[in-house]
Amino acid sequence: MIFGILAIAVIAMPDIFAQDGGAAAEGGDAAAPQATKTLWDNIMEGGWAMWPLGLLSVGFITLTVYNAMQLTAKKFVPPELKASVLDKMAEVRVRSAIEASADSASYLGRMLATSLPNVDATDTEALGKDKVDDAVADFTVRENPSYMSWIGYFSVIAQAAPMVGLLGTVSGMIKAFATLGVSGGSDPGKMASAIGEALMTTATGLVVALPCLFAFFFFKNKFNSLVAEAHQTVDDAMGLATATVLGDQQLAKVPEGIAEG
Repeated sequence: MIFGILAIAVIAMPDIFAQDGGAAAEGGDAAAPQATKTLWDNIMEGGWAMWPLGLLSVGFITLTVYNAMQLTAKKFVPPELKASVLDKMAEVRVRSAIEASADSASYLGRMLATSLPNVDATDTEALGKDKVDDAVADFTVRENPSYMSWIGYFSVIAQAAPMVGLLGTVSGMIKAFATLGVSGGSDPGKMASAIGEALMTTATGLVVALPCLFAFFFFKNKFNSLVAEAHQTVDDAMGLATATVLGDQQLAKVPEGIAEG
């Protein structure tokens, strides 16, 4: 969706900002062919502000590619690791679950390798779930800021791009009024060029900022979803292990040779 917006903007901008290159001939003759400006001509018309806006757009593309590569299920909650840990914890094979988690460099693997050693076998009711939850919380506090910092840069670009565009707009209007003061309106071409610079920087700033705004919320929600799935996996693993232990305790209370029910 984001790249689609950019593609539409790139295609539409030359037509939006194109200026007529000819005038109607006298006596009702057909109009002269129009000279349409290219996209590069429009960009160069924006003046100095287009350079920082260009850098911001490159930063946006870089962040999009980086976050798209980092925020994947394979790097956060690999299905094979999740299934393996749940199977082992259902059999209360905590050590095997820790070893399987330690072999994975994923977010879930590191979380489980940090939290599962806190399982307390002497706590037959909850297996030390409170300690495991505390370890998960500590892990989250350490790990999450590094991911969110890269996502947060989308917000920085989304706020900076319109400001740079506005500064370019002010600069263009200053040039326009300076030209008007010097020429007294006798040189409309220079004045139109300065106004065009002002409008181009405003439009470019918005074109850069809007996709960044969407990308910020998209990747933030995706990251929160992946983290929530990792937390839920830990809860499910502890729940399975606890259910198995409690079930074994209930079976141990049944006298030998007496069928249940």
